[in-house]
Amino acid sequence: MSIREFMKENYRHFNAATTLDASEAWVRHLDKGGKMLLAMAGAMSTGEIGISLAEMIRQEKIHAVSTTGANLEEDVFNLVAHDHYRRIPRYRDLSPKEELDLCKKGLNRVTDTCIPEEEAMRRIEKKLLRVWKKAAEENKSYFPYEYFYQLLQNGDLKEFYQIDPKHSWVLAASEKGIPIYTPGWEDSTLGNVFVSNVIKGNVKNYHAVKSGLEQMAHLVGWYREHVKKSSIGFFQIGGGIAGDFPICVVPLIMQDLRQECPLWGYFAQISDSTTSYGSYSGAVPNEKITWCKIDIDTPSFVIESDASLVAPLIFNYVLGN
Repeated sequence: MSIREFMKENYRHFNAATTLDASEAWVRHLDKGGKMLLAMAGAMSTGEIGISLAEMIRQEKIHAVSTTGANLEEDVFNLVAHDHYRRIPRYRDLSPKEELDLCKKGLNRVTDTCIPEEEAMRRIEKKLLRVWKKAAEENKSYFPYEYFYQLLQNGDLKEFYQIDPKHSWVLAASEKGIPIYTPGWEDSTLGNVFVSNVIKGNVKNYHAVKSGLEQMAHLVGWYREHVKKSSIGFFQIGGGIAGDFPICVVPLIMQDLRQECPLWGYFAQISDSTTSYGSYSGAVPNEKITWCKIDIDTPSFVIESDASLVAPLIFNYVLGN
């Protein structure tokens, strides 16, 4: 039985039915020539979402990504340091002393998985420092993802690969040349590393990395260019800035640039945030109508569940597996 057949047979009610509805609507959106932007929060890369997400990108089911700086870097960390990761199935039972012991060993915990500092963060830092310095010295500026693309495309990291490269979504994105927006990139390990190297004088200036404002301007250009020929959908994992940043591009164009612009043509969110007063992450899709983000007839779905369980199912459904 295929994943599509399984879901159609079993997912008939509640969040399961919404998961199926959102999957089928995504397929219809693409069949009509639509494009899709993925907004991804959480620690999905450390959860190895690349196993299914990379293929979505390669098969052109996803055409742009907005994500946290952590997800950007952690996919590459997993690519080069996977064998050094440590899983802790009973992480809820750890004492503060045991947590401190992990810290002293350079094992930074994300739920049940520890990222090895030396083999992941420091290995990538050494490679990035070279391209950061070169850009600053040449008075050039790039987006955070473009630096990763440089390392991946020139083979600087290939000697360290510890997983099948087809499971790296950032590598797949670099091969397809799609943009990866990382609003608030400074709130990431390598964002912190970049700041520290400017303070220490190893990198000449902060301008080597383009700002969030420049990322928004780039997204405006990307949306206006692609929406000329295609309806653009919005698939959101989690909440926060990874989702709020890109979805604002439509009201920016319409209300601030005063230009005509089609609204988002599809919206779906996997969320474990309860609907509450003032919560953007838990806001129902209808609220977005009032902000000129989606229309009254936009296919809209909220799946209240765990994205680590639901997202791979949806991706495989869309892939036809």
